[in-house]
Amino acid sequence: MKRKILFYFSQMFLIQHMSVSALTCHSTEYKIGNECCPMCSAGNRVKTDCTEFRSTSCLPCADGTYMENPTGKKQCNPCTICDKGSGLRLKIKCSRSSDTVCEALEGYFCIDFVKGSCDAAKKHSSCKPGQYISKAGTSLSDTECSECSRGTFSNGSLTLCQPHTQCKELNLQLVKEGTTSTDAECGEKNIYVAAAVGISVY
Repeated sequence: MKRKILFYFSQMFLIQHMSVSALTCHSTEYKIGNECCPMCSAGNRVKTDCTEFRSTSCLPCADGTYMENPTGKKQCNPCTICDKGSGLRLKIKCSRSSDTVCEALEGYFCIDFVKGSCDAAKKHSSCKPGQYISKAGTSLSDTECSECSRGTFSNGSLTLCQPHTQCKELNLQLVKEGTTSTDAECGEKNIYVAAAVGISVY
C-alpha cells in the first residue's frame, strides 16, 4: 500500500514538473515560474509580476529610458545619446516608447545605421589642389572629387575647375604658367626704347 502511495506522489510530482517546463505562454505574456503573466505595454516596465490572484503591475519608463515593445522586463532601456565627438547630433528626441534618433553633423556623413538612426559618422573628404568637387557630400554620402583637365585649375574647394588666365588677351606678359592647382601669373610687358645716338666727326 505504501509503495502505491509513493508511486502516486512521484507520478504527480513528475506530471507537475513536466507541465511547468512545458508551459508555453501567449505572445502577449511572459513566463514566471508556472504562471503566464500579461506583458506591460510599450513605454512601461514591470513593477511586480502577476500571481495566481493578481495581474502584472506596470510602471511608466522614467525620463532618459524607453521600452519600444510590450515587455516582461523590470527595467527600461537607457536612451541613446548623440555624441558630437562622433560626428552626431539629435534628430528626434527619445520618448517613453522609442529611442533617440541621431543624424550626422553638418560636414559629416553617416557610415553606420542602426534601426533608422545614425550610429557613427565620418567627416566629409576634402578635395586636393588640382581636383574639384564633382559631387558635394551629404548626410548620407561622402564628397566626390575629380581631376581638373589641362588648361584649368582648382585649389580643391571649387565645384568647377577655372580656366587659366590668358595673359595675351589682357595685353600682359606670361610670368608663370598655370598648373592644375594654380592659375597662370601675368606681368606688365617690358618696353625697350631704342635710343639713336648720333656721332659727329670733325
